[in-house]
Amino acid sequence: MKILAAMSGGVDSAVAAARAVEAGHDVVGVHLALSRMPGTLRTGSRGCCTIEDSMDARRVCDQLGIPFYVWDFSERFKEDVVDDFVSEYEHGRTPNPCMRCNEKIKFAALLEKAVALGFDAVVTGHYAKVISDEAGNRELHRAATWAKDQSYVLGVLTHEQLKHAWFPLADTPSKDLVRAEAAERGFSVAKKPDSYDICFIPEGDTRAWLEEHIEMQPGDIKDTEGNVLGQHPGSHAYTVGQRKGLAIGRPAPDGKPRFVLEIRPKTNEVIVGSRDLLDIDEIRGIRTTWAGLPVAEVADFLAQQPRLGARSAEFDITAQVRAHADPVASTAHMEWVEDDEAEDGAGLRLEVVVGIKEELRGVSPGQTLVMYQGTRVLGQATINRAYSLKRADIAA
Repeated sequence: MKILAAMSGGVDSAVAAARAVEAGHDVVGVHLALSRMPGTLRTGSRGCCTIEDSMDARRVCDQLGIPFYVWDFSERFKEDVVDDFVSEYEHGRTPNPCMRCNEKIKFAALLEKAVALGFDAVVTGHYAKVISDEAGNRELHRAATWAKDQSYVLGVLTHEQLKHAWFPLADTPSKDLVRAEAAERGFSVAKKPDSYDICFIPEGDTRAWLEEHIEMQPGDIKDTEGNVLGQHPGSHAYTVGQRKGLAIGRPAPDGKPRFVLEIRPKTNEVIVGSRDLLDIDEIRGIRTTWAGLPVAEVADFLAQQPRLGARSAEFDITAQVRAHADPVASTAHMEWVEDDEAEDGAGLRLEVVVGIKEELRGVSPGQTLVMYQGTRVLGQATINRAYSLKRADIAA
């Protein structure tokens, strides 16, 4: 097969590309230039798209004897990832830019270009597995080792994208083995630190970065009864579940710490309360996509005419709301709800409604909900609302 290896400059993508070459495929390496400031150079590795990373990727391709290219996706990255990140915070949501990058850049823009150029598949260094069912339909599954599983951040992949995705590290039991393999192959990235933090926030200070990109307006910090407890410098600097940095100045009546329960951008208010009020009973998600063919309950429902209040049959899932969080037993169904801002003219919005059966706390609108059945990734949605019966009486 003709393979495009996405080379981040890290050890995982290096070994993934090497395995593709070793398997006898025709492999071409490509590094994505995502920064609009190409002179940026960071010591070590806090992200995955610096000049340093590009040079590391080139060295690996030279050692493998395969062609290497740099594709400039910086403009699209700014529009689809950075601008989206700012917009989500402006609307009081907490986005996951890595999910958006995988969706819009690494497996949309990249794959689209690769297929147009005649490549059969894109290889990355993610720890996840793509398998085919008896009918030949592709499914996304967790990697062999739970500790390294990255299927959560790939939950945005669609049925068509899975047809052209290959993850050679899927069955590798540990990162140590990947590093050992890289060392045996003579790759200089064998001991390179893992990438982490948001790549376009090089110092890792999200609050300071947001203050440069969003106009902060002071507002009220209120309790669940609507009492003003203090002032905040800008609601965009807070996230649901946050405890530190509230600067209220006086303790709660019971002496226990307070946590951010809600962010209300329209009124510029931050609502705080006790830890138990972070418990979630129900999640409603929008912009749902399916990793492979949707389950029968969803497929049957989507084949029907949209109608306000119509809902699918319920199906069992496990729900995961963060990359390194434990999944929790849940149920899910699809539902058409009223939406005056819907662009299709029908005034309806499709939501996935997830009922949580186990303890789940501190879920923020804007986070990504990924749905599983066993090891299989069913799909994902952007959390629009996370609700608790205990919070029904919070003052508006």
